[in-house]
Amino acid sequence: MTRRSALILLLLVPLWLAASYGVRFALMEDAKWVGLCVEQAGLWQCEVRAALGLLIHFRVIAGAALLASLLAFFLPRAAGWWLAVLGLFLALPALVLYSASLAVFAVVLSGLRLVRKA
Repeated sequence: MTRRSALILLLLVPLWLAASYGVRFALMEDAKWVGLCVEQAGLWQCEVRAALGLLIHFRVIAGAALLASLLAFFLPRAAGWWLAVLGLFLALPALVLYSASLAVFAVVLSGLRLVRKA
């Protein structure tokens, strides 16, 4: 990993993690949205909330992160590096959004792939 890409990741990962926590606490757990979506389920925000809930329930985000991380671990050069970045950026919201059991392995595999020498 070059110094420039390490710096970019060091800046983007905390921002992405903060955005994931924002989605969790502002949309998924906020009592205002729970009550509003019970009354008016047709709102686009409620549809996004319901779709995200299904993705969480079926562990789609965590599974995609784990798959990308596994592929990245075995692919060489830039293709593997970019897949590791994708796996990391999929695993962080999965960790925050209640799918930690699978996502933790994706974070570890992506991190190992990102720090591996070429």
